Amino acid sequence: MLEVDGIAIPEAELAERFVRASGPGGQNVNKVATAVELRFDIATSPSLPEAVRARLLAKRDRRVTADGVLVLSAQRFRTQERNREDARERLARFIASGLRAPKPRIATRPTRAAKQRRLDAKRERGTIKRGRSGRDWD
Repeated sequence: MLEVDGIAIPEAELAERFVRASGPGGQNVNKVATAVELRFDIATSPSLPEAVRARLLAKRDRRVTADGVLVLSAQRFRTQERNREDARERLARFIASGLRAPKPRIATRPTRAAKQRRLDAKRERGTIKRGRSGRDWD
């Protein structure tokens, strides 16, 4: 059971696959499947509240497939157990990121002084560039 800020995700909803990892590990890397591929179906999970599900699916994250399945690959560590923990921690962080609704943006306008400063800076920059094209190098 994975607990994330009051949301409990049962083990049955998590699909783990163990594959061979790339990277360090010596000859062991060719023999032992230490990398973990963790899959969690966001779209059909009954554990997630509807608002959280919508926010997670709306994220433009390359780890979420078109079917709404989150695929996490963990192979940072040399042991299968550490990689399992790493994948679960990353899943918990991903779900936690969808718990809070984003603060709505309040549209603002630049002040008159800010507009004037911007125009002055542009004018100054143009003057500097105009000064560079002088033909005094003949």
